[in-house]
Amino acid sequence: MRQHRVVLLPGDGIGPEITAVARTLLEAVASRHDFTISFEEQPIGGAAIDATGEPLPESTLTACRGADAVLLAAIGSPRFDSLPRQQRPESGLLALRSGMELFANLRPVKIVPALIDASTLRPEVIEGVDLMVVRELTGGIYFGQPKGRVSADGEERGFNTMTYSSGEVDRIAKVAFELAVQRRGQLCSVDKANVLDVSQLWRDRVEAMASSYPAVEVSHMYVDNAAMQLVRAPRQFDVVLTGNLFGDILSDEAAMLTGSIGMLPSASLGSEGPGLFEPVHGSAPDIAGQDKANPMAMVLSAAMMLRTGLGEESAASALEQAVDGVLAGGYRTGDLMAEGCTMLGCRAMGEQLLNHLST
Repeated sequence: MRQHRVVLLPGDGIGPEITAVARTLLEAVASRHDFTISFEEQPIGGAAIDATGEPLPESTLTACRGADAVLLAAIGSPRFDSLPRQQRPESGLLALRSGMELFANLRPVKIVPALIDASTLRPEVIEGVDLMVVRELTGGIYFGQPKGRVSADGEERGFNTMTYSSGEVDRIAKVAFELAVQRRGQLCSVDKANVLDVSQLWRDRVEAMASSYPAVEVSHMYVDNAAMQLVRAPRQFDVVLTGNLFGDILSDEAAMLTGSIGMLPSASLGSEGPGLFEPVHGSAPDIAGQDKANPMAMVLSAAMMLRTGLGEESAASALEQAVDGVLAGGYRTGDLMAEGCTMLGCRAMGEQLLNHLST
């Protein structure tokens, strides 16, 4: 029997609640598909600060590096906003990505027919949308040096450096091209090459790689136009490739095409070693502990983990079908509630998903 080791990082806010749902479903789907998963929980973020004084303990990073896959729920709490930036919960996530050498963030955006009316956009605009945002995760302006704040001539000035090497662009572009081959064969690279030298390098490297993928149709788009096109005509996109800053913004914009950020999973991958799988949404401290959380994105992140991280395709499909089936049956959490539907809490939604998994 196949065996997999998974590290669970419940984190903060609603994290423990949605992790409990995902773990139960993973145990159930594993038993139905002839493999086992051994789970190990580790602290990260605010929970880790409370337990150890730091947002990413070395023991957590060591456990994650040694796993077959890592499933993270959510981090962050306003309790820690007064701490220096490097000591806040979010710094634990950045350190985890760096420590696991994860450079490619994948965010699928696919319209669920049962939720098409939940979007703020007209149904005829979003119907049939199925795209993947591929975001570079460990370079760009978030990590470039020099950066900081200085005082001169009676003023304070802040500065950051946007920088990419050809190697950094090549490795993320390869991920996007490979995905495009598996999908509909279209890749749109998003940059700001009309004003940024670093974006011109990005565009040049993508163009150079395109000749190795003749089956992929490559286009380029400035980031401001891409932001407009995502809400004007999102069906035109298949794979969207972009850097760290632009990807951070565009992936959240694309998430809202579905009507709720509570429905979207993501994966962060490196050249080798385990991947990190997590919902796109945050820790939602305002509803933590109230059984109001939507566990769907966490469950779909678990499905991504099964497929991409562990190679369990049939089990991944079973989880995704359970989500589709429960939504088609009219069950909703509060963030998705609509007239004629039945509202459930986090635990009850987990039970419905488990029931559907058993049918």
